[in-house]
Amino acid sequence: MPAEEITPPLPRSPLLMSAGDTAVLVVDVQEKLIGLIEGHERMVWNIRRLLDAAQALNVRIAATEQYPRGLGGTIEPLATYFDAVPDKVAFSCGACGELLDDIRGAGVSKILVVGIEAHVCVQQTVLDLLADGFAVYVAVDAVGTRHSIDKEVALRRLDSSGATITTTEAAMFELCEQAGTPAFKKISQLVQESPPEGA
Repeated sequence: MPAEEITPPLPRSPLLMSAGDTAVLVVDVQEKLIGLIEGHERMVWNIRRLLDAAQALNVRIAATEQYPRGLGGTIEPLATYFDAVPDKVAFSCGACGELLDDIRGAGVSKILVVGIEAHVCVQQTVLDLLADGFAVYVAVDAVGTRHSIDKEVALRRLDSSGATITTTEAAMFELCEQAGTPAFKKISQLVQESPPEGA
């Protein structure tokens, strides 16, 4: 009898992030800004979980700081994930040309953007990245603003401009792609974490 034909799986959608083509960019989560951001405890928790997931999946990560001499450095525990963090005075991370060249040189075509503030540095960064040809994703529960209206309008603008709006948990599972791997075990642990008290 002839062997049963095996139907091949569908090709993976180019609309999905994967560990090999995506980087996580943390925008300006700094000491003198963080306390002003609505719901910053949950936002930082989500960013930290994304960075843990990125490490488990060998996803490239990067961060920036806006005028750290005045606004302080990247907060703990996030700072410990990065060997070096470029600083800028322009609001957009597009000013950090060397950082973006390194990301592109690593074969990255998609960037998941998180950080603060959604309507200033995040928004301008996302629009510049889109204009430069990157596919850009924004985790809504890992960005923040001082005032909720600014976050709401920024996300609507980014959505209508071509960025893909997602969440921390959706992004982690999307980057993981499948169950039954050591990375999936780590992702499972991360999604079962409880948020900070009061967040």
